[in-house]
Order: sequence, then C-alpha cells, then structure tokens
Amino acid sequence: MSTLPNVETHQEPCIKTALDAIPEVKSTTTGVSVRYAPTPDHEWYVFRASYGREDRAADFIIADGTYAYVAKRYTRKIVDGNPKRVLENLIPNLLFAYTISENADRYIKGTPELSFLSYYYNHFEHSEGTKNPPLTIPNRELESFILATCGHDEHLLVVSRERCHFRSGELVRVTEGAFKGVEGRVARVAGQQRVVVNLDNIGFVSTAYIPSAFIQKIGIEA
Repeated sequence: MSTLPNVETHQEPCIKTALDAIPEVKSTTTGVSVRYAPTPDHEWYVFRASYGREDRAADFIIADGTYAYVAKRYTRKIVDGNPKRVLENLIPNLLFAYTISENADRYIKGTPELSFLSYYYNHFEHSEGTKNPPLTIPNRELESFILATCGHDEHLLVVSRERCHFRSGELVRVTEGAFKGVEGRVARVAGQQRVVVNLDNIGFVSTAYIPSAFIQKIGIEA
C-alpha cells in the first residue's frame, strides 16, 4: 500500500535546507555557542547523565567547543494554582554529542566535572573482548531528530514500536510547516497521522500531526 495517495515521488534530498535549520547550541553558564557542521571523523555519541544532570553536562561540553544537544518539549502543568507551559527534557538523562572518539572518551573518563556522565552502550553489538561499544547514531537520523524536536512542540511523543501503526516501509520527508526537513516514516500515533523518527537502540519519536500535503516520499527503509 502506498503511504498516502497524494505523496510526491521525488528522490532528491534537500540536505542543505535541513542542515541550515539545525539550531546553534549555547552554554547557559558561559554563553559559548557552537554550530553543527557535518565532519567526516565525528560521530553522534549518546551519553547518559545521572540524576537528571544532562543540561549541566551539555553546558560543559558546549563550552568545550563540542556540539551537544538535549531534546526538550513544552508541557502544561499547574504551578502555584495556575496553568503554565513548562520546558522539560524529552528523553530524561540522555544527551547527544557530535565529536571524535578521543574527545568522547575524555568527557567520560578524564573530566572530573563530568563524573556523573557515562556512555549509553549499544547492547546489540560487541567489540573486542565481547564488550558492548558506546552507542553512536547515524548523522541523518540525529539530524532528523534535532529538526523534529528543536521547536519544543508540546505534541512531541516518545513512543514504543507497538504504539506506531506504520503505513508502510516508505521513507518520507516533511516539506512544509514547523517540522520541515524531518525524515522518517508515516504512522498513526495517538489517533493522528504523524512522522516518526527512529533512533537506533533508543526508541521512536513522533512529530505532531502532519497533513498529507506536507509529506513527500523519498525512498524505502533499508
């Protein structure tokens, strides 16, 4: 079955447009800012910060000149009896850093200020000595994840595969709106048509509702 009857079958990816939309990150403690730039020897490492200190870790890593990202979304809460929109971390305790392996090791093993930080390990692979290696995420997946989450939309969801009713194996790109540039698969989540980004060994993140006119087929999932 086709993903949607009015989806255009256009194969040229708009990579430059998508990358330009990825926001600069800034350390709240030092004011240092870093812009994301794809680099051949860099990888997206997944770090785990204990006791909800992922923002603190990201501030330190950004101040060190490394692009680090913590996904957030707005939620509605009652504060002192009044409804408020509160910015919260979307995936508790996790942050993503785009760096070389030597720097990743230095943050985890050689930086006292980050003693609460550890690797998020890939439990589906083994390195030498049958140990699980640190998990890294392909650039394209993480770029789509950032594009999906950088607007802090309150309708973002972290979901299990069981909650994603995928239409097909087709990969699509969002062409308009707040989620423009996001690549993933169309699924029905929480009763709405959304585009779902898969982060290997972590889970699935869905956008808010996406109308069919904003969806373009770009290929088949490998």
